[in-house]
Amino acid sequence: MTGAVPVSLENFIGLLKNWLGLDVPNAAEQGQAWMVVEVIRLPRTILGAVVGSTLAICGGAMQGLFRNPLADPSIIGVSSGAALGAGVGIVLIGLLPAALTSVLQVYTVPFLAFLGGFGATLLVYKIGTTSNGSSVATMLLAGIAIGALSGAGMGILNYVADDTMLRNLTFWQMGSLSGATWEQLTFIVPVLLGIQIIMVSQAKGLNALLLGESEARHLGHNIQNLKSRLIILTALGVGVSVSVSGMIGFVGLVVPHLVRMSIGPDHRYLLPASALLGASLLLFADVIARVVISPAELPIGIVTALLGAPFFMSLLWQQRNRIG
Repeated sequence: MTGAVPVSLENFIGLLKNWLGLDVPNAAEQGQAWMVVEVIRLPRTILGAVVGSTLAICGGAMQGLFRNPLADPSIIGVSSGAALGAGVGIVLIGLLPAALTSVLQVYTVPFLAFLGGFGATLLVYKIGTTSNGSSVATMLLAGIAIGALSGAGMGILNYVADDTMLRNLTFWQMGSLSGATWEQLTFIVPVLLGIQIIMVSQAKGLNALLLGESEARHLGHNIQNLKSRLIILTALGVGVSVSVSGMIGFVGLVVPHLVRMSIGPDHRYLLPASALLGASLLLFADVIARVVISPAELPIGIVTALLGAPFFMSLLWQQRNRIG
């Protein structure tokens, strides 16, 4: 109901009755409301919910895997790798005939984003893992290096892109849910919900990892398989999310940490709760993005950064005080 074009409660209730088959509203009265809600805002809301929940649950899984509350997909390079892959896809699609663009963009950009995120994650994991185990500090440093390389790659793409490509890349890097369509959702929603369900099924293994890798092995968990599954799922989830919504930071960092402080570290509850809070947070940020400078729209990535960056700085400050 909220946005540059307001929709009254009466119109919204009429639309709900129409969707439920209880009433058929007058076309003249409901035409604009139907267009705004069903064609624009409802797909956007569904996309925001699944992307927010996916980013949050992937962040919770990464924090459990690395046993570090400061880990999240963007910090270890997954988001930047996925961004580079999606950027390559946007530029390549811009070179194709217009007739092929709408068809290929639905599948090509998410696929290349997944490859970029998976490649970055695999590289970070290989750098930070030895026969003695995984080093969280090394992985975080490798993630910073991957982020710098991906940033350089995005700079090259911005340099070679034409005006249309450059505009798409610029707005995409700032994050937005405005491009949501029903056609897009038919592919995105099943993939992201499937990833979340599989993630939650790994909760016992993540709980065992909290004790340490050797202890988890003694409890009967195949740690290498668990790590591989989580890395692939995170790369796929973040890659697909980034490809359709652009760069949205700090959701995967802030949300699991808030949930952990509220209900504890048990991943059987932490992961589903993170998904719910992540969806709520991103929808809240999207409402702010739509109304704060209405009728214009603020990129949602800016809103999440304004919300998440101060929280991240407070985490670093608390850690500094503990060390001090």
